[in-house]
Amino acid sequence: MAIQVTRKDDKEANENIIRRFNRKVLQSGVLSEAKTTMRFAKPISKTERRNKAIVRDQRKEEKAAKARLGLR
Repeated sequence: MAIQVTRKDDKEANENIIRRFNRKVLQSGVLSEAKTTMRFAKPISKTERRNKAIVRDQRKEEKAAKARLGLR
């Protein structure tokens, strides 16, 4: 990742500097690369994924049952 440098020209508004900087960052692809690395998850096995889904569904059902009873 390269650092984007934006220098202010004489009599240039701050909004223009920010707009120029944002355009440079978007064109360089730094943000998209950072976002993809943030979302990366290690591959897990089918059984582990299935077990997590079962637990998630059970918790969802428990929460719905508590809501029906008026509990938190």
